[in-house]
Amino acid sequence: MKRMYGLIVILIAFLTIAFFGENKQKEENNKIPRVGVLTLMRHPALDEIYRGFRNELKEEGYVNGKNIKIDYQNANNDQSNLRTMATKLTDEQSRVLVGITTPAAQALANTTNKIPIVLGAVTSPKTSGLVKNEKHPEKNITGVSDAAPIRQQLDLIREFLPNLKTLGVIYTSSDSSAVSGFHEIERECKKRKIPLKSFSIANSNDLNQVSEQMFSQVDAVIVPTDNTIAGAMETLVKNGNAAKKPIFPAAATMVKQGGLATYSVNQYELGKMTGKMTIEILKGKKVSSLPIERVKKGEPIVNLKEARELNLQVPQRFLEECQKKGVVYR
Repeated sequence: MKRMYGLIVILIAFLTIAFFGENKQKEENNKIPRVGVLTLMRHPALDEIYRGFRNELKEEGYVNGKNIKIDYQNANNDQSNLRTMATKLTDEQSRVLVGITTPAAQALANTTNKIPIVLGAVTSPKTSGLVKNEKHPEKNITGVSDAAPIRQQLDLIREFLPNLKTLGVIYTSSDSSAVSGFHEIERECKKRKIPLKSFSIANSNDLNQVSEQMFSQVDAVIVPTDNTIAGAMETLVKNGNAAKKPIFPAAATMVKQGGLATYSVNQYELGKMTGKMTIEILKGKKVSSLPIERVKKGEPIVNLKEARELNLQVPQRFLEECQKKGVVYR
């Protein structure tokens, strides 16, 4: 009998230790801040933003799985996935949410008005309905804009093609950031008296046919910040090369994929800026004290291989600028 009582006492002690040990582990896990990251899709430019974001957190001592939990969700360009994943990240009580691309940020904003949301490269936060005042965010949303330096880009196109007759622009009609970029291009072309022909696609399946039609009617093409086209850049480059017409895209990664040249916002640096803002919120700063941040000047990028493919001379001034301050793809 005594032996039985002894076994019961040992069992009770064991269960008590296990119970409190489990609770202690849960408490420790709850102390680790969770950051939810939602992106519309993967392509080189967006991957660079996320890489910069991760590296900034790491440089500031936030190691994933050790003292922070980063939950990265990729919707694979599916709107229904965005809604589901945004709900998941919100339900998991993330300390901060990060939306990379406008659709991802909008999905998060539609899910919560309490958890702080950091915009990771949203072209036009105000036009997209995410904030009303970019200098003084009034709700739970702030972040970084990846608006392209359109004026610099158009001046560059003129420098490459002084006898330009017609410039084409192609964008995705369902992407509010791309539409916003198109309208800015339209306004700036009017100021510079550059004839502009616009072409839009509903999704990447339209790009081949629409771009073939476009290249037959224009001398060169400019592309605003547009994730759908960035994700299908190979198709646009194929048709542009076949027509011997240059492409001036918004992102450096798109130049690497076959665009000719641009002044681009550095995607990696945008990611680092997003990371810095996330850290500030984790440390207790209020969203209202963090205005939307923008990069004012672009980084010069040129693809010399593409210039040779198109038999185009790169302006010496721009080439020297790329060699000193930017990137040269050979």
